Amino acid sequence: EVQLVQTGGGSVSAGGSLTLSCRLTGSEYNSFCMRWYRQAPGKEREGVASINTYGDTNYADSVKGRFTISKDNAKNTLYLQMDNLKPDDTAMYYCAAGVCELFVAYGEGTLNWGRGTQVTVSS
Repeated sequence: EVQLVQTGGGSVSAGGSLTLSCRLTGSEYNSFCMRWYRQAPGKEREGVASINTYGDTNYADSVKGRFTISKDNAKNTLYLQMDNLKPDDTAMYYCAAGVCELFVAYGEGTLNWGRGTQVTVSS
């Protein structure tokens, strides 16, 4: 059974930095596409960043140049380094993982999800 254990998050002032971690267990880490999502109160969930099995990354326009997604294959862990945080970044952040081909074909329903971690940025 695939499990995603999230750590990190917390509260920070605008301009500060936080790092989120997500450790995957129960499956072959290297075969999964990994993604970060966030959901703010009253808003829809949005994709923040993604990384595939080749290490190719993509970012939402709202976080480009400020957030960095990375993974440590030896530790089966995904990271999201968040710099120059803004109050609009305040949200619950979720990591997700799934077989890349299935995600491309069938969408977010194929993903396994972490429980989420809160990020709060004060002005």
